Amino acid sequence: MRISVLPLTFAAALLAGSAHAEGEGRYRMEKTETGFVRLDTASGDVSLCREQDGQIVCRMAADERAAFEKELELLTKRVEALEKGGATSLTDAKPSLPSDEEIDRTMSIMEKMMQRFMGIVKNLEDGEEEAVPGKAAPQKT
Repeated sequence: MRISVLPLTFAAALLAGSAHAEGEGRYRMEKTETGFVRLDTASGDVSLCREQDGQIVCRMAADERAAFEKELELLTKRVEALEKGGATSLTDAKPSLPSDEEIDRTMSIMEKMMQRFMGIVKNLEDGEEEAVPGKAAPQKT
């Protein structure tokens, strides 16, 4: 007798919520005609298990296995693409230095910022010199 995985997955989701809420262990085993169904109550994953040579051997359900293999294939393709792209970009890429115009423009902007900052500092220092001990410093409007 073949067990359909879709009803098992739905049942597993229902059991996962109730088993986890009752404080039972992470995995729950249910006996079937051909072996066991193992439910991961934390994630809802379902595995089909059989007893072989005195041990219980579990395998992912068919739809989970297909999803796992698809994800593995996608990751393998991404790694291959990164390895190919990384090898060429490391050898071909040279850092480009800014042009003289870009350096001059940047320095001009920095110079203006420093002049304004120093003006603010000078104004603050002048304000402190005008303050008389025991009296408030004059406020500028």
